[in-house]
Amino acid sequence: MVTVAVLLLPGLGLLLFTMTYLEDRLFGDPEPPRHARRRHLRLIRGGRDTASPALRAEPAEKDRSPGRHAA
Repeated sequence: MVTVAVLLLPGLGLLLFTMTYLEDRLFGDPEPPRHARRRHLRLIRGGRDTASPALRAEPAEKDRSPGRHAA
């Protein structure tokens, strides 16, 4: 009797997993459609002012060695 229980255990585990998956898929909340667009960022008119500091610091020429280029 223990042998039969041990042999049936993987099958029952697989059945439980399958039923849980199907139940979640059939009765779960629907996902948004794939073609639905995400909201884009809205830009403020005028952009960056010339008096505002730069976002990135310019690389210093003295730190580069004379024979090497970025390419």
